[in-house]
Amino acid sequence: MRPLLAVSTAIDWLNEKVGNICNILVLAACVVSAVNAMIRYAFSYSSNSWLETQWYMFAVIVMFGASYTFKRNEHVRVEILYLMLSERGQLWLDLIGTLVFLIPACLLLSYLSWGMFYNSIIIGEMSNNAGGLLRWPIKFVLPAGFFMVALQGVSEVIKRAAALRGEVTIDAKYERPTQ
Repeated sequence: MRPLLAVSTAIDWLNEKVGNICNILVLAACVVSAVNAMIRYAFSYSSNSWLETQWYMFAVIVMFGASYTFKRNEHVRVEILYLMLSERGQLWLDLIGTLVFLIPACLLLSYLSWGMFYNSIIIGEMSNNAGGLLRWPIKFVLPAGFFMVALQGVSEVIKRAAALRGEVTIDAKYERPTQ
């Protein structure tokens, strides 16, 4: 189980770094939005590329922030039944739900969205707006974001399996295995 926990730690580290980038992007999106609005009202000038940059940052925040949120156990869950279960029952529910629903769904969505990205890069798709940006880089965010959530799901399965075997305990706040 130790090698798998090392893989889980590496996945957690990756998603922590991605989450830190998303946190910075929230601030960057606010700054770009504010500056764009000030320039538009002060100088009657606007740029579609800055507006699309805001949209792109928001898409990255949502798609990559999901795996970070999952890692930190701050995602939405129906806790009415969950809280009525014992700690062991919660571990089993997390394990089965992640294996049966989350990982397959995320991998399927990643696979299905890959074609959209691939077609966009092949044709060199651009925005229809004057001064707009390339479309394929942001279309890559969909398959990559779903893959990152599936990858974090693998980490969570490893941690839950280790906890069920009594090898680690799970820190409820940050989902870190503790010895």
